[in-house]
Amino acid sequence: MKPLPADTLAADTLAADTLPYLSSAYLDRLSISTADMVDEIERQIVGQRRGEVWCAPKAVVLPGDDRYIMATLGVASTPPVLATKSLVVNPRNAERGLATINSLITLLDAETGLPLALVDGNWVTEKRTAALSAVAARRMAASEASSIAFIGCGVQARGHLEAFADLFPLREIRAYGRGTANRDALCRLAQSRGLRAVPCDTARAAVEGADMVVTSVPLVPRPTPFLDANWLKPGSFTVMTDQALPWLPETMPRFDRIIVDDLEQERNMAKPMVDPAMVAGDLTGLVCGDFAGRKSPEETTAFVFRGLAVGDLAVAALAYGRAQAAVWVGA
Repeated sequence: MKPLPADTLAADTLAADTLPYLSSAYLDRLSISTADMVDEIERQIVGQRRGEVWCAPKAVVLPGDDRYIMATLGVASTPPVLATKSLVVNPRNAERGLATINSLITLLDAETGLPLALVDGNWVTEKRTAALSAVAARRMAASEASSIAFIGCGVQARGHLEAFADLFPLREIRAYGRGTANRDALCRLAQSRGLRAVPCDTARAAVEGADMVVTSVPLVPRPTPFLDANWLKPGSFTVMTDQALPWLPETMPRFDRIIVDDLEQERNMAKPMVDPAMVAGDLTGLVCGDFAGRKSPEETTAFVFRGLAVGDLAVAALAYGRAQAAVWVGA
């Protein structure tokens, strides 16, 4: 992988065989920290408020055969990058020996439109999803939170474990999922970080008493609600990366404060994730200080989200910048 320095991106250098591809293995070697990603997402969120960053609501296509096809688009002024992500979720991929979710991010120079790089979209999706949750958690979770429950133990659970272990004084995780393989792998990851790991046989056993909860139940096929918000500990913080679909709607008033990722995006969706009357605001309002994430230690809070283009933009552009820097250092 040889990213091209910005000043060499002339039209005659952009043949297909020279366009750099940032693979997941290469991106891992860049050692970008959770704090770096969270800070960059927050900076670009503030840029949106200032009119320096522009993102379109995510576009979704549902062919009706259990596939979920999605695209995001974001443009930044600093650095001047345009990021588009194309993603396909297909549960039949397992029969092919492939990951259920596959995606690709294309980076263009936002001024000229010339291509800069292709970036592994699965890596960015994992990292930016956990980092978006961490942006909310910084303001909505108790700073001393030491236990976290995972409902769903796949890629997003692993990403959130890494991110939250970096930012909170975690001592224990509880894990519940459909199969034991992912659950046990998540427990081993937690143990490798010196955490106590508790595999749970029921969702309720995982959730009750936890300081934080992360739900990442697969969206296809559409899950039947089975999670009861009344199980939650007072003062806990919950992240729902699965659009709150696994949660029993009639129990959602248990939360004292709910925010979503983007109010405008929600208005463009056919069906809201939660009753709009229960939503205190969105991530931009939270980061920009329009309202408090938590008013008292006993407030039970939640961040519910579909995914946000600014997250893909921020993390992919940060990774590209680090790749460029690595080339210059190694030159």
